[in-house]
Amino acid sequence: MNSRVKVPADKVPQAGGRTLFEFDSRSVALFNVEGALYAIDDSCPHQGASLCGGRLDGRVIQCCAHGLRFDLSSGYLLNSTKLKVANYPVEVVDGQAFIVIAPEGSAL
Repeated sequence: MNSRVKVPADKVPQAGGRTLFEFDSRSVALFNVEGALYAIDDSCPHQGASLCGGRLDGRVIQCCAHGLRFDLSSGYLLNSTKLKVANYPVEVVDGQAFIVIAPEGSAL
């Protein structure tokens, strides 16, 4: 069963913004792209560099360390399905944002 993690109001980014949110020993980067919220692990799967501070172009985040670009909606490296950053659905219920975490080994 999926669990939902409540995002504190001060960690929900404004339109065009981003924030870093830590819970359960995870560091998650939250992005607000044209009103849609996206959540990904803040660690690039290549060598662990932070993604939160990367260059954002629409739904694409570019890693500061080596320039790898990931689609926020799928987590995949652009034009590839070989490398992926963990991404999480974000639900908004009555104005409250939640990150949805699936159990290990399951697909959302």
